[in-house]
Amino acid sequence: MSGLRRWGGYVALTLVFAIACGLLSWWQWSRRAEAVERIDRIEANYDAAPVALGEILPGLDDVPAEAEWHPVTLRGEYLADDQLLVRNRPRNGAAGYEVLVPLLLSDGRVFVVDRGWVPSGSDVETPDAVPAPPAGEVEVVARLRGGEPEITGRTAPPGQLATIHLPTVAGLLDEPVYSGTYGLLVSERPAPAEAPLPAFRPSLDEGSHLSYALQWIAFGVLAFVGLAWAVRRERKLAAGVAPGRRRERDAEVEDALLDAQG
Repeated sequence: MSGLRRWGGYVALTLVFAIACGLLSWWQWSRRAEAVERIDRIEANYDAAPVALGEILPGLDDVPAEAEWHPVTLRGEYLADDQLLVRNRPRNGAAGYEVLVPLLLSDGRVFVVDRGWVPSGSDVETPDAVPAPPAGEVEVVARLRGGEPEITGRTAPPGQLATIHLPTVAGLLDEPVYSGTYGLLVSERPAPAEAPLPAFRPSLDEGSHLSYALQWIAFGVLAFVGLAWAVRRERKLAAGVAPGRRRERDAEVEDALLDAQG
């Protein structure tokens, strides 16, 4: 009975381990599916022809996931006095900031444009200089991105943000603001003499999720292989044939036969 309890415990432990491996494999599969969906969206939208903003975003709070990375055309005037810097944005190992400038559209709405990246200055808390946006009416092409969540407990000095949390930006302005989506700058007309560094093209690498998912499946299968090996070994021990003793026993039998013949 004690042996049955012991092996019952081994089987239960193996099952729990295999289930855990299955769940971890499923998690990696789901992460891969998300990565593939993101890559498909980039490939479909990134180099698409720009369309008017209203064709994709009829409402201020709309966040159409299928439109992410799609270029849109905008016409309006930059609110340069309301420019904001987003902290802690490294680029090629260098510390820096994203430059957000609200764009007042002709219909009175405001769309937030990320004009690019600037490095930290001699004072790490601020850049040495930020290129000014074009004055007056400007035609902008930008790629749509969803806003970022607010991080609890992370603060920033006046004129800066910890994340691109669009409701926070909207709360700083008097005009109605698109609070679900902002744009990564592609081009401005008229073009300024100086501009922040543009965003990199997004990576199309799906990561190692597929190999990790297969590895977890393999670990779950190996757990049952190990259990089967342990059962087989236990049976041999119970039959009096210990591992490593088979050859010795065969040799003893052969010696006994030879002695009998002699």
